[in-house]
Amino acid sequence: MDQQHTTANEAPPIRQLSAPELKALIEGGAPIELVDVRTDEERAFARIDRSRLLDHAYHDALLHLDRTTPIVFQCHHGVRSQQAAEYFRRAGFCSLYNLQGGIEAWSLLVDPSVPRY
Repeated sequence: MDQQHTTANEAPPIRQLSAPELKALIEGGAPIELVDVRTDEERAFARIDRSRLLDHAYHDALLHLDRTTPIVFQCHHGVRSQQAAEYFRRAGFCSLYNLQGGIEAWSLLVDPSVPRY
């Protein structure tokens, strides 16, 4: 297994997770936080079960978690979620994931019942 080298002050890089990989984690009961960084309107239209909207209260709750807590970030295509993951990386979290392709990939590769937009 390829080990990643980081300095003592640098958190590991954010790992990219495919939609099928996320589905396997969810179905396996993995203890992850699944964070939706989209808007209320986007979330009302299409969402992944078990995800939670990143509002002010959830943001504060996440910052109180152990820094090794696995957190998966998700948005529409994977750009905003990558930025959110970087923010939490700077806050010292070390087990961060970004859903590649966002909810668009989830709809295409995992659950076609989730509307595309």
